[in-house]
Amino acid sequence: MNQNTLFIKHKALPGKRDEVRRAWEDHLAPSIEARQVHDAYFYCYDDSDPDTIRVFQRYVDGADAQAFMQGPAYDAYIAAVTPLLAHPPEIHTATVAWAKDKAAPVSETA
Repeated sequence: MNQNTLFIKHKALPGKRDEVRRAWEDHLAPSIEARQVHDAYFYCYDDSDPDTIRVFQRYVDGADAQAFMQGPAYDAYIAAVTPLLAHPPEIHTATVAWAKDKAAPVSETA
């Protein structure tokens, strides 16, 4: 399995972070819930900056991230949040080298 991750930083205009979240909830959350290729997704408010959102996504296959970001839900989201952001989202990719996964099945001993 070739698990890839995305780390995304959104810098909202002052006081607009909750509006960015509402746009995410309207445009992306339903698609993310329905997609099996997202095996982990965390949408987080940065504790040290009231205008920053940090997102962690893990995909079962690296190609899935590109497919998702080229879909209509993502396009609608970007159109909705662009006026609310200080600059375009910063997106960093990474390949999982090791992970502790509590969701993994536990093997039984005989």
